[in-house]
Amino acid sequence: MEDIFNIQLVLIIVSFVANAFSAIAGGGAGLIQFPALIFLGLPFAKALATHKVATIALGLGASLKFFNDKSLDKKMSLYVLGAGVPGVILGALSIINVPEKLAMGLLGTLTLSLGAYSILNTDLGSHKLEINRMGLKFKLGLTVLFLIGFLNGSLSSGTGLFVTLFLIKWFGYDYKHAIAITLVNVGIWWNMTGAITLGLQSKIQWDWVFALLLGSFAGGYFGASIAITKGNTFIKRTFELITIAIGLKLLIL
Repeated sequence: MEDIFNIQLVLIIVSFVANAFSAIAGGGAGLIQFPALIFLGLPFAKALATHKVATIALGLGASLKFFNDKSLDKKMSLYVLGAGVPGVILGALSIINVPEKLAMGLLGTLTLSLGAYSILNTDLGSHKLEINRMGLKFKLGLTVLFLIGFLNGSLSSGTGLFVTLFLIKWFGYDYKHAIAITLVNVGIWWNMTGAITLGLQSKIQWDWVFALLLGSFAGGYFGASIAITKGNTFIKRTFELITIAIGLKLLIL
C-alpha cells in the first residue's frame, strides 16, 4: 500500500514539474515525464501512450489561463488542428517501423538547433507580426505543421517546441501568443489523437493516469500563469533552456 502511495506521489510531482516547464516554453514535457515513466518500469510503447494521455491535461490547464488572458488566436488554432492531426495519426501508426536510435538522434540534433537559433536571434518572438497568412506560403506552413504532427505522433519529446518556433518564425507570432496556440492544439488535440491511436496499438497504464493528469493540469495552469506574467523575454530564455536540455538528452541516450 505504501509503495503504491509513493509511486502516485512521485507521478504527481514529476508531472507537475514537467508540465509547468512545458507551459512556459511551449513544449518539452517529455523531457522529464516520459523517461520517468520508463524508469518506473513501463516499456517504451506503453510509456509513450500513457504520457500522451497525461499531457492532455497540460493543454487543458494552460488553455484555461490563456483563454482568460485572451492570448489565443482561435482562427490559427483551427488551421494548426486541421494540419497537424492527420500527421499525428500517421506518425503514431508508423512508430513501430522507425529505428528508435536514429529517430532520437535526428530529433535531438534538430531540437538543439532550435535553441541555438533562438539564442543567435535576439529579437526573435519579441513582437507580433502578421506574415505568410495567405496563398502559397500559408499552404507551405500548413504542410510543415503536418510534418511536425507526424513527429508528435511517433516521438515523445520536443515537438511542441517545433510548433512554437515555427509559429514565431513563419507566421510572425511572438512567444506568448505562439505558446497559447501550441498548448491548446498540441497539448490537447494532437496529444489526444496520439493517445487514442497509440492506445489502440498498446496498453495504457490506467492506474497511473489520474496522478499524471492531476500534476499535468496543475503544472500547465501554473506554467501558463508564469508565462503570461513574465512576458516574452522570460519565455524566450526558458524555451532556449528546454530545447538545449532536450536536444542533449536525446543525443546522449
